[in-house]
Amino acid sequence: MSNTVKTLAVAGAVAAALAGTTTGVEAQSKEKCYGVSLAGQNDCAAGPGTTCAGTSTVDYQGNAWTLVDAGTCADIDLPALADGTARHGSLEPLDRDLPA
Repeated sequence: MSNTVKTLAVAGAVAAALAGTTTGVEAQSKEKCYGVSLAGQNDCAAGPGTTCAGTSTVDYQGNAWTLVDAGTCADIDLPALADGTARHGSLEPLDRDLPA
């Protein structure tokens, strides 16, 4: 094997290792935030009425989650409920805005 091929193989291995590390760090900086996604834009299953990504049927569905930057879930600006009560994201499933 030539030195060029060996160098490319080592460079490829290092790049792959770094890519895997970056993905792990990025995943750690995200958290599930319930009740913030629009209908059809949730990241995956959370409870009755959802089966996987994109299956929520109600805007801000309380049992559907979306990955957000860690520490930002409760600070996401959402429209108030019909009765004027403030609506916030949650790190736990919510009982509000569930499909009929």
